[in-house]
Amino acid sequence: MAEWLMYLAVLGLVALTAVTRAFFFLSERPLTLPDAVVRGLKYAPLAALAAIIVPDLWFVQGQAPVGWQDARWVAAPLAAAWAWWRKDMLSTIVVGMAIFLALKLGVGW
Repeated sequence: MAEWLMYLAVLGLVALTAVTRAFFFLSERPLTLPDAVVRGLKYAPLAALAAIIVPDLWFVQGQAPVGWQDARWVAAPLAAAWAWWRKDMLSTIVVGMAIFLALKLGVGW
C-alpha cells in the first residue's frame, strides 16, 4: 500500500470521526432522543462491563477452565449477588476484585 494512501485513509477517518461526534453541535435546534433510547442508555455501562468480563470468565487463553477451583468462578457469583443487593456498580467491582484477590493470593487458586 502506498504511503500517501495510508495518510489519506487516516485523514478520512479523522474527518469522519469529527463529523459524527460534532453532528449534534451542528444542528440549529436541540435534538431530543426518544424515551426508549434514554432508558436504554442507562444500561450501556453494564453491557460494556459484561462484554469485557463474561469472555474472561468462560475462557482462559482460549480454553475453558477445567476445575471448580477457579477464583473467577467463585468471585463472579458473589459479586453478582452483591450487585443485586447493593445496586452499585463501583462497589460491585471492588467486592468482586477483593474476593478474587483473596482467593488468588490467600488460597492459591
